[in-house]
Amino acid sequence: MSMYDSRHSDQSSPSRPSRVESPGVVAARLTGRSVAGVRPLSAALAEVALDGGQSVIVKRASGPGAVAAEAAGLAWLADAGSVRVPAVHGYDADWLVLDRVPTGRASAAGAMRFGRALAALHASGAEAFGAPPPGGPVDAWIGSAPMRNVTGGDWPAWYAEQRVAPYLRRAVDAGTLQPGEARVVERVCERLPRLAGPADPAARLHGDLWSGNVLWDSDGEAWLIDPAAHGGHRETDLAMLHLFGCPQLDRILDGYAEVAPLAAGHRERIGLHQLFPLLVHAVLFGRGYAEQALAAAESALRE
Repeated sequence: MSMYDSRHSDQSSPSRPSRVESPGVVAARLTGRSVAGVRPLSAALAEVALDGGQSVIVKRASGPGAVAAEAAGLAWLADAGSVRVPAVHGYDADWLVLDRVPTGRASAAGAMRFGRALAALHASGAEAFGAPPPGGPVDAWIGSAPMRNVTGGDWPAWYAEQRVAPYLRRAVDAGTLQPGEARVVERVCERLPRLAGPADPAARLHGDLWSGNVLWDSDGEAWLIDPAAHGGHRETDLAMLHLFGCPQLDRILDGYAEVAPLAAGHRERIGLHQLFPLLVHAVLFGRGYAEQALAAAESALRE
């Protein structure tokens, strides 16, 4: 949506300031505005009140290149002209400053509109599966896990090699999954050409679309934050909404189907598309998610 311009300004070739800066100092430096107050939200996040009453979120990087990747991802989502994203006021190698979304509750009408907007975002496309947002780094992050963006033209092969296998290897190496257990996931990868359903073009994905990254404003409208944006299969974004739940999910899916109905069998493929985020979570948070990944793999093989 054009009113939410998340393009960065002249911060595209940032220098690296000291990490000892406080969020208030960062907000003043990157916005050129005076700071009226700071409210810490977490170790890496703060809400900063600027002069004139505007509030911004100041976010510290989770890893090298993470800020540039997030800023480029927000710009790419905004360029589709469909979903709402907060405007970026500036960034450097360590910090990102963006608008604070006034929080509220999901509305049925807002959820329908979000579903339609998400379908339009996906339809705006990507150059290839694994294509990163233009203007940002090639490799990025999903949460605090590194995410490589290697492109491919065939979704089953690309998904197996670039989204499932890397995190499966990391989970096995860490002992979160046993090599024998990993075999069920490997069988899914081997059978992906048959399990994947009809071919779909590369979609423009948010890439980390769990409910915490969908903010509902005071008017009941949805905003997207914290993308791990890349070219992928549209069902992967929707599978993440199913995985962790989302307010008014049925309405979101109804709105989506109005604009871009999904291919037959999409419900049976939800577990297949959840393998990627579940394995990422297994790497980051341990055994419980590894067990969920195994269950999703076994479910996919039964379909």
